[in-house]
Amino acid sequence: MKLFIVTALFASALISCNGTNVTPTQPESDSDNNSPVETGDANTNYQPAFEGQTRAAGVTTTTAYEGVVVTESLNSPWGIVSLPDGRLLITENEGHFVIVDAENGEISEPINGIPEVDDRNQGGLLGLTLDPDFDSNRMVYWVFSERMADGNHTAVAKGRLADNEKSIENAQVIYRATPTYDGTLHYGGRIIFDKDGNLFVSTGERSDMETRAQSQDLQSALGKILRITTDGNPVAGNPFENQNDARAEIYSYGHRNPQGLAFHPETGELWSNEFGPRGGDELNIIKAGINYGWPVITYGIEYSGDVIGNPPIQQKEGMEQPVYYWDPVLSPSGMTFYTADNIPEWKNNLFITGLSSTHIARIVIENNKVVGEERILAEENQRFRDITQGNDGALYVVTQSGVLYKIDKK
Repeated sequence: MKLFIVTALFASALISCNGTNVTPTQPESDSDNNSPVETGDANTNYQPAFEGQTRAAGVTTTTAYEGVVVTESLNSPWGIVSLPDGRLLITENEGHFVIVDAENGEISEPINGIPEVDDRNQGGLLGLTLDPDFDSNRMVYWVFSERMADGNHTAVAKGRLADNEKSIENAQVIYRATPTYDGTLHYGGRIIFDKDGNLFVSTGERSDMETRAQSQDLQSALGKILRITTDGNPVAGNPFENQNDARAEIYSYGHRNPQGLAFHPETGELWSNEFGPRGGDELNIIKAGINYGWPVITYGIEYSGDVIGNPPIQQKEGMEQPVYYWDPVLSPSGMTFYTADNIPEWKNNLFITGLSSTHIARIVIENNKVVGEERILAEENQRFRDITQGNDGALYVVTQSGVLYKIDKK
């Protein structure tokens, strides 16, 4: 097992148990001068809508904590949840569930019975969540890209984890985010239960110019956050349920490619992150019926360097501003709020996995504003895909290359 230790008491490199030199995640000086963790040039000269909307003050964890590599043998993991007994149920992108023993890193054989996925490019088996009554019904819900004759789409399925844990029983697709499109990008893919036993699901706008505008179209399920029942039906009370020209399952719209969903442990509000283009990754509080602006407003530019919109705008009446944005990008994927007591200074902080940024962002929030940011595991140089809090209060995070880390107090 590979181990690293981080503490604000030492600025020099520390030694892991296998002899590898590693450095503290964040220099001690950041806690003194409050300089932002991002020091690179922004892609744009766009001005934020309010102070603290980007490049918040840097913070440093003072509690000594350690990270342990539980296994390096996963196959492109995408989603991770903790089972009641502390083991971890993980989706692998090619279309498998596996169970990992968090104590010894043992990985189960692939779990059968899952509908075929379209795993080209960004597609495949994506996010997952457990039924709140999993102890009694063993039901699992997941998101995947489903191939059809004329393309593919984001789909939601459910099934029962068999008692012998070798298969998913009676798997069925309960929702399809149409229209179907022949592409391989921006599926969204996170799924989470609310306190009422309903599901929030994120979908992407499929990236291409011809689909991008559908994030503003209330008759399309692309570029949305949806609220559905466990049978895949719109939840009563959704904001557009009585609107003839809108889909009743839509909860919010104007999203690009949201891949993070989490409820704030104190306020109960739903938070989401989403990929911007080149710059302009966002952190949002999701409110019923609200338009989050893509592609009309954005703090990013095209990957080519061209501006988005003519002229490009970042603010417009009737469109919600992000609570926070990154430029350059974080490439945010899975996220979770920390609720354990293991590391008290992390209480209610938000942890977001970064792909191209190759770190986990620790986000300190006060009164729905970001007041601090720290980079965790940056020295590991991994593309971090998803994160969850285990039953033991530790954080467990998977990387695109197949590594599972456990992060906890030393």
